[in-house]
This record gives sequence, C-alpha cells and structure tokens, in this order.
Amino acid sequence: MALAMHTKLFLCLTFLLGPAASSTGYSGATVTGGAGQWLTAFATFYGDMTGGETMQGACGYGNLFDEGYGLQTTALSTALFNDGEACGACFEIQCYNSRQWCAPGSITVTATNFCPPNWTKPSDDGGWCNPPRKHFDLSMPMFVKITKDYHAGIVPVMFRRVPCDKKGGIRFEIKGNPWWMMVLVYNVAGAGDVKAVSVKGSGTGWTPMSRNWGQNWQTSVKLQGQSLSFSVTTSDGRTVQSPDVAPANWQFGQTFEGKQF
Repeated sequence: MALAMHTKLFLCLTFLLGPAASSTGYSGATVTGGAGQWLTAFATFYGDMTGGETMQGACGYGNLFDEGYGLQTTALSTALFNDGEACGACFEIQCYNSRQWCAPGSITVTATNFCPPNWTKPSDDGGWCNPPRKHFDLSMPMFVKITKDYHAGIVPVMFRRVPCDKKGGIRFEIKGNPWWMMVLVYNVAGAGDVKAVSVKGSGTGWTPMSRNWGQNWQTSVKLQGQSLSFSVTTSDGRTVQSPDVAPANWQFGQTFEGKQF
C-alpha cells in the first residue's frame, strides 16, 4: 500500500468522522434486487496503474482480466471478508467527508481478495485491515476514481452492497484429479457471493460440494466419464441450475459456462 503520511491524515479523518465511522456494523446483508444500506469504512490502494498486482488472491480467482473482473476489484478486511464467504460480492463505494481528497462519483467493485491484519502496527497507523475495522484495499485505478490524488493514501468511504452485473453465464473451472474434484465458480451475477454448490453426474444424484477456499468448491465423488450439471445458490437464497454444462468427455483444466441469475 502507498501509506506515506497516513498518520496525520488518519487523525484528521477521525476528527471529521467522529464515532459515526464505527457505529454502524456490517451484517453481511444480502442483495435481492436493490442496493443495500450505506455504511462507513476506509479505503487504501495497492499496486500501480497497470493493475498487474490484482491477479490471483484469497478468493481463488486466477487471471481477473480473463475472468471478466478486470481492475474493478477490491480486497476486504477481516470484518468484511467473512472467511471467504464474501468473495464475488459487489460493492458501490464513494469517498466522503474529506474536501481535500474526495472526488465526486462512485465505483462498483467485486470482492476478489483478502486484506490481512498487520498486528505489528496499530489499527490507526498502518494496521488498516485489523479487526474490527471495515476496510477496502482497492486496485490503484479504482482508488484514483474516487479521490483527487493517489497521495491521499487512505480515505473515509461510504459503501453498500449492490447487485453484480456480469456478462454471460456462471463459469465453472474444473480442477483436481480422478479422486478429487475442485471447481472454481465465478462470474456470478445478482448477489454474487456463492453460499452453496452441488454437482450432478449423468449417472449420479445431486452431491453437495464443500467450500475448499474462496470460491473453490470440492467433492471426492468420482464423476469422470459423466456429463456434469451444477446448482449454485447465492447469499440471497436464490438458486440456479445449469444442466449438462460439461459433456461426458470433459477434462481437468477446462472451463464451462452455465446459466445465469
């Protein structure tokens, strides 16, 4: 993160915000068609304007450009990340309460990574992602859209959950081996954050998959040689089934596109 001169700035922001910045908790409320309640947090950035540092991450996504997320991404602090359950959720964010640093307008980003705590630094001086702080670590191109100058380093923001607008269907990247399958589920519209996944082979019934990490879901059921169907449930309780997404001759390493919310 570019955190030079943050200590003085943070003290100024704390004075401006007062207790309101920490008085509203994040319940993880889901989005069912409209936007959620505006809450308060802080935001920093990582990387540079190329966005190369946005690849990979704790949600299990790979090349974010190939997967359709691009630079419109954020890492979440512990208070928001929810052990990976928030991966894929979309947030509208705008800078506020700082005439010096805030630019007008807002951005919409998808949660693709985790901002870990830094216990070697206090929460108000470098440990920006320490619990119980609600914090967004944005790609630099997103940060400069809501600030007048990246030298702001850290700014107070308002945020809310919003529906994810994704192009095409849900995608399923199949990984693993003949004895163990792991599927990365991504490009999910609507609520965006996946809460349950099941797989069905042409010769089996529906099998619930367990979360391995982020949005990678696993099963030890042997499904090679069968066409595969997937069922995806998001945090708002909606479920969409994609029948026979993968043909019987599917191979590990392939990606298939299913239906969409």
